Amino acid sequence: MAFLLAVALSMWAGDAIAEDYSVGTIEIAAPWTRATPKGANIAAAYMTLRNKGTAPDRLISGSVAVAGRFEVHRMVIEQGVAKMRPVEGGLEIKPGETVELKPGSFHVMLMGLKQPLQKGEKVKGTLEFEKAGKVDIEYAVEAPGHRARRALRAMAAAAINPIAASGRPTYQRSRSRARMRK
Repeated sequence: MAFLLAVALSMWAGDAIAEDYSVGTIEIAAPWTRATPKGANIAAAYMTLRNKGTAPDRLISGSVAVAGRFEVHRMVIEQGVAKMRPVEGGLEIKPGETVELKPGSFHVMLMGLKQPLQKGEKVKGTLEFEKAGKVDIEYAVEAPGHRARRALRAMAAAAINPIAASGRPTYQRSRSRARMRK
């Protein structure tokens, strides 16, 4: 047991810790990206956006010192194949809403990387919101594969049953429950 705790702590100790930021009525929680191999040209970045205001706002652009381009994308399933599509007009965050940018869903694409991203470092960037304005942030660079299993399971579930994966109730009854009502 002590060995497992020591292994877990040593793995955690090497990770950069993501911080939280705010601008206007927008809160940005735990921005992060994954380490990239040498020669990689792109990376994805993730975070949670929360609108504490009474009016909608949009993430309209951003930049990162280590990349030439910053684009907000969405993962969609088309005929059982996962594809990335740019979000046109910015990512809307409605009043009181929380939008999670995560693997297999909304995310930021960092294109034209100028250098590899190394586990444990922080990458400086800027987010720009339509109403709240600009805010400087830092992305924590985490190990390759970090949070990937959960995202792959979600993508597989979406390919198999897109209605269930959407978070909408499916109203399916199990056979045993249907038998119990007879």
